[in-house]
Amino acid sequence: MYDYYLGGKDNFASDREAAEKIIEILPNLRDIARENREFLIRAVTYLSRQGIRQFLDIGAGLPTQRNVHQVAQELVPESRVVYVDNDPIVMSHARALLAENDRVIAVDADMRDPEALLARPEIRAHLDFTRPVAILLLGVLHFVPDDEEAARIVATLKTALGPGGHLVISHGSIGELSDEQQSAGERVFSRTAVPGTRSRSPEQVRAFFDGLEPVEPGVVPLQDWRPDTDVPLARPGEAGAVGGVARMA
Repeated sequence: MYDYYLGGKDNFASDREAAEKIIEILPNLRDIARENREFLIRAVTYLSRQGIRQFLDIGAGLPTQRNVHQVAQELVPESRVVYVDNDPIVMSHARALLAENDRVIAVDADMRDPEALLARPEIRAHLDFTRPVAILLLGVLHFVPDDEEAARIVATLKTALGPGGHLVISHGSIGELSDEQQSAGERVFSRTAVPGTRSRSPEQVRAFFDGLEPVEPGVVPLQDWRPDTDVPLARPGEAGAVGGVARMA
């Protein structure tokens, strides 16, 4: 569905059907997806320029447009990336795409079991956690409806960050939906592998970064995080997303 929002071709009829139903509920969702992709590009560019050479992208989905490894390796060819997803179709596609890039791997794991994820031998073999690593949770935590579970996932993942490591989060922040909109969204997602969705306020997203040093400008609407343009894609007053980057001292 995310690939479809971005205008990609790596999606199926069922993805397109479900995505169009969500777009009926949130008409500017394509714009938000593009802003999320632009945020990824700016954040990875920033991190690469800060000397980060290792990236753990959790729930990546791996659409073909400007992924973490493409951005990072354009700046620093030796950068190493691990993509994590739990969708078998996504994983099959990712491994085919990455077959000739030995600095990038895709691992089948579930962020809802972060302890097992961090213990995966493929991840530990590919990334050196004694050196700075950036953990990316882009557009995935809003698919964990329970606030306590989402906080536990992030807290566990932060234990893998040593000095100089970074955490990057983007999250849907769409305000209050009507009962009708919520019910319509639940009906769509009930036919997918997603357990549901949860919009969170900027303050709630900031709490995920507790214990880390925020990178300016902090948690803000995605289009306001070190923007390359003065023209935001998402229309003001409608559904949007917020994000930020923070560093382990």
